[in-house]
Amino acid sequence: MNTFPGPEHFIFIPGILLVGIVIGYVLGGKSARENLEKKRRRLRE
Repeated sequence: MNTFPGPEHFIFIPGILLVGIVIGYVLGGKSARENLEKKRRRLRE
């Protein structure tokens, strides 16, 4: 019985990590832009 993971794990796992990083970057950027806009609106008032 083979105890080592197959070669597909070395492609699949980093691929999923990259997808998670991209999703986090996009959502984080959106949140930061919304936060900046709120601060700008507060300063104008």
